Amino acid sequence: MTQLLIAAGGGGDVIGTTLVHGALSGDEPAVVLSYSWERLVVDPIPGPRSDRDFTGLRPLTRHLWEITADSAPIAPAGSTLPRLAGDLPITLGLLDPYGGVRGLARQIAEVAERYAVDEVKVVDIGGDVFARGDEPTLLSPLPDALVMAACATAGVNADLYLAGPGLDCEIPERDLLPDLGDDSFALTAEDTRLVDRVFDWHPSEASALLAAAALGLRGGCVVRDTGLPVELSEVSARVYRISTERVLHRNRLARALHLSGNADLAAAERISLEVCGFSEIQRERDRALLRETGSPDGSVEHALRGIDSWLERLQEEHHDARYVTFRAAAEGLGLTGSAAHRLRTRLIQERPRQYAAPLFALAP
Repeated sequence: MTQLLIAAGGGGDVIGTTLVHGALSGDEPAVVLSYSWERLVVDPIPGPRSDRDFTGLRPLTRHLWEITADSAPIAPAGSTLPRLAGDLPITLGLLDPYGGVRGLARQIAEVAERYAVDEVKVVDIGGDVFARGDEPTLLSPLPDALVMAACATAGVNADLYLAGPGLDCEIPERDLLPDLGDDSFALTAEDTRLVDRVFDWHPSEASALLAAAALGLRGGCVVRDTGLPVELSEVSARVYRISTERVLHRNRLARALHLSGNADLAAAERISLEVCGFSEIQRERDRALLRETGSPDGSVEHALRGIDSWLERLQEEHHDARYVTFRAAAEGLGLTGSAAHRLRTRLIQERPRQYAAPLFALAP
């Protein structure tokens, strides 16, 4: 039977969603719905992409398109979804949030009807979907809240699967745990087999941390988003099942979006401003104005010569840290894009004792 899952945050959450699917359903076929809503290092245009931003899409339902390995974003837009569609054993559908809660609800209902699914599994890596909306560390509540509001509006049987509490660097694990409940299971190393090769090229940190926790890595890992260590614990490998009703009760933004039944993304953004006091789309617009055109053209050789002193500084600043993500290492040394990928390859080749897949150890 085909399973229907939604990667609530878009972007790299597709990887973690596929990991969770493998743990729950093994090799059963899966349709994963996701936004193309990625960081500026991948997509320099603020906000999410729609079907008008791609070539090579295929109709999955009347109002929802499938992304395949042959799809491509139209420049200057960028997206990792076409390559994920080629590397992951899933059917990948493109969620278009420009129609607001109503448009998303229609898309989700159509796919659920086509595949006659009993349950829609909404997967969030880290747990910002279970935020109240007033947390000072909250960064990107809107995509997840829109998905939960749309599932409620569509009337589908949907549950949230919250994987790796705290791994998205937004709501700390300690703040989430008291309210997550007992309906959970632990991911294992075997569950990562569907996604392990994706980290060779994809910059996702949250999904990489989830895979690392499933593989048994424990201890602090420095990430790019905050420059602070995220603690990999036994809880980091757990997935918590939570009803849509409980999510809407706690998540004020998702509840407000559901009650409003808004019909476009601009209206949803205004509600985010009212409830949370900010809009991540506006933050993306502001960052895009400040961002330099293109990627830093740093030298990989120069980065390799400086990495030991850079790692020593990390250890001095964060005594409990044991790992760093490859993305944090590359950007910390002034590299992004293809240069960051080359650095990763060289580090794995030249320092195999420090390769703690999918992370890099601060010391051998």
